[in-house]
Amino acid sequence: MSTTGECPFNAGFDLTDPAVHAEGMPLKEYAELRRTAPVWWNAQNPGTGGYHDGGFWVVTKYDDVKAVSRDSELWSSYINTSIPRLPEDITPEQVGLTKIMMLNQDAPSHTRLRRLISRLFTPRAVAAMEDRLRDTAYRIVHAAAEKDCGNFVDDVAAKLPMEAIGDLIGVPPGDREKVLSWTNSMLNSEDPDADDPREASAQLLGYAYQWAEDRRKNPADDIVTRLVTDDERGEALDETEFGFFVMLLATAGGETTRNAITFGMAQLLTDRAQWELFKSERPATAVDEVIRWSTPVQCFQRTATRDTEINGVPIAAGQRITIYYGSANFDEDVSTDPHRFDILRNPNPHVSFGGSGAHYCIGANLARMEVGLMLNAIADVLPDIEMTGDLELVRSGWIHGAKNLPVRYHARSRHARATA
Repeated sequence: MSTTGECPFNAGFDLTDPAVHAEGMPLKEYAELRRTAPVWWNAQNPGTGGYHDGGFWVVTKYDDVKAVSRDSELWSSYINTSIPRLPEDITPEQVGLTKIMMLNQDAPSHTRLRRLISRLFTPRAVAAMEDRLRDTAYRIVHAAAEKDCGNFVDDVAAKLPMEAIGDLIGVPPGDREKVLSWTNSMLNSEDPDADDPREASAQLLGYAYQWAEDRRKNPADDIVTRLVTDDERGEALDETEFGFFVMLLATAGGETTRNAITFGMAQLLTDRAQWELFKSERPATAVDEVIRWSTPVQCFQRTATRDTEINGVPIAAGQRITIYYGSANFDEDVSTDPHRFDILRNPNPHVSFGGSGAHYCIGANLARMEVGLMLNAIADVLPDIEMTGDLELVRSGWIHGAKNLPVRYHARSRHARATA
């Protein structure tokens, strides 16, 4: 296999190996690849990550990641799914089932699903949620303030994204913790502390199927009814499509936003000058810097539909590539001093939401809102919050996730405002 440079790593190195990400994003490895082999062949033994094709191409430069993202005709999300590392004992039938998810669809199916779902994420729909989510953010932070110490991930970061999803599609409040538990297990399949991801997937899908079936039989004036009953074109999500939409919303919308909030706060509490700046100035640019810095999804996968090339490297039809957002967000050719956390960074053309194109994150504006609301609520109620231990990461080869951030809350006042 040709590359744009000599292999910078020892034989057997696999960028999707969870061990490579055990201490955080492998920024040194990303930088070495951008410098010496920006399109690099990552060889794999048969069966690694659920694949039997010998490996995949790693794409690390910002411009190349953007170019691939824009061309969904050349680069398929469906052929091998978008997920670069599947359970090694996954069956072809199980892989086929995951292809129902919008994340793993190509046009025209992807176009249809995105059109049906996009009504939930219009600027007007997202703006209508802001006041309610702001109140929720303050309630979450005040509840955490009742403690002396705790796990910031569970106490704070995980809660607003799940409440937002619950409000968006009407998940009953009593079911939201259950849905959160299922999504934790699904995304953290390589983490030894996680429950069986396939059992969690089956439970969440069963829950959503039953919900959709009930709304078809007993329509209500709610979002779920509108999604599963015919629209003006006579189209609707069937039970299976609705189930995988709920799964995607819970994982992509819940877990990734939670991780952005967690890593953002961890960095702010490490770089106290940035935290003091945020508390005093509240710059709007802080949200995108938190999202760039955290890059909760390190990469997605695509498959070439025909012979082509990237940056002068030939790619054969049927070969897999991984587009590394975690590398592109730290590309020295795009960002000035990218390894410096700067909440005033502007412009900040990060690709944490997928770069551009058909698969750009449909909920990006909602995610930005949630991150901003949480940071502001924390700054108001817990201005002296501090870390009391090391950040504990989820074990994964492609998700940059956290499961424990020990903190002391140091609540300013029990009488601080409960709403904005």
